[in-house]
Amino acid sequence: MKSFRIIPKLDIKGPNLVKGIHLEGLRVLGRPEDFARYYYENGADELIYQDVVASLYGRNSLSEMISNTAKENFIPLTVGGGIRTINDIKEVLRAGADKVCINSAAIADPDIIRQASRMFGSSTIIAGIEAIKHSDGTYRAYYNNGREESGLEVKDWSVRLAELGAGEILVTSIDQEGTAEGFDIELMRIVSTAVNIPVIAHGGAGKKEDVANVIKNGLCDAVAIAGMFHYAGLKAIGKFEGNANVEGNFEFVKSNNQAKAYKDAVTISELKRYLNEMKISCRI
Repeated sequence: MKSFRIIPKLDIKGPNLVKGIHLEGLRVLGRPEDFARYYYENGADELIYQDVVASLYGRNSLSEMISNTAKENFIPLTVGGGIRTINDIKEVLRAGADKVCINSAAIADPDIIRQASRMFGSSTIIAGIEAIKHSDGTYRAYYNNGREESGLEVKDWSVRLAELGAGEILVTSIDQEGTAEGFDIELMRIVSTAVNIPVIAHGGAGKKEDVANVIKNGLCDAVAIAGMFHYAGLKAIGKFEGNANVEGNFEFVKSNNQAKAYKDAVTISELKRYLNEMKISCRI
């Protein structure tokens, strides 16, 4: 039986874990290393680190954080954001990452996917797609953390990425990201049925039923989850809240509307138990 992967996604700005809505309005939640350690102990299958401001500076600045995380957490680590060249890929892999996620650079020069997959192996290369649904019903691919439209139609672009040698595709619905209102099932199904490589769904998880829905009806192979796990983690681990050594906007976490949206947040272990009860296989 196929086993579905549950992957916490950590958006990082400088030294901080952040969370926004539609990839905007970022607020600090705490130290990424603390959350990564908790997720590893709680049963994550993999981790994704995304440098959300890397595109502004043209480079990924997570090497030290990657190295520290890789020493403590023995599950695959994917790193994205600001990875534009083969040397950038070498740098993050040397720091301890197992995979890289490439979006903006692939739109600028699709051949980087072909070069990287040949040099490092397709299993190391995840192609990222950030999608928005337009009024005509089509989905378009965006880049620079959702700031710029590429003009590419998502289905065609996903097929091209697979042909170039990408080993997986991480699909983010910008419309749903940070809303806790559920995944864009139509988007995930479009990509999943267009390619024969694994598809990771991201954007919109607010409760465990959302995850079951996207696996069953979106036909994806894995889910990447940020806010739902982050808010469950904050509730589950008291050391984050009020710890003078942890930078975090905890008044925001307690009272803001985004936090309220995640009222049904669950931990990784709670989610996996539920999925197995629903006959969706995942590693416990």
